[in-house]
Amino acid sequence: MIRIRWETDYGLLLLGHLVQCASDGSVRTAREIAQSSNLPLPMVSKILKTLARNGILVSHRGVKGGYSLAHPPERLNLAEVIQALEGPIGMTECASHPGTCDKESGCPLRANWVRISHAFRETLEKISLSEMFSLPPPALLHINSPGRKAS
Repeated sequence: MIRIRWETDYGLLLLGHLVQCASDGSVRTAREIAQSSNLPLPMVSKILKTLARNGILVSHRGVKGGYSLAHPPERLNLAEVIQALEGPIGMTECASHPGTCDKESGCPLRANWVRISHAFRETLEKISLSEMFSLPPPALLHINSPGRKAS
């Protein structure tokens, strides 16, 4: 099973709180974000610092300091966020870090893993933060819902 780590899942949750207040340009402190997400402050602070270091957030210093999105939520996508928190996106080590496997040059699977990784990344790039935190279109609500038969 392919999974993102809990830090990335929580990072997206934290970004959701910042997306909600992005329209008014307000800044939120780590403490406010931790309280609204019911997550421990040290964990929230660590994730927010990582997102700021990687250009997803802007860190504002001072009395009125805190965090805000570095760009409008329509311009930030899931690939950027996942890469900021997880590192390079790839289904296998050789797809995300070429040259790390001594079998790479003769591997019959590598080209397809690279192709699959590329498709996966492209899909993540097409989903903006604003889209991630809005309701899905009504047509998508019925896909694979329990009790529904595929057509």
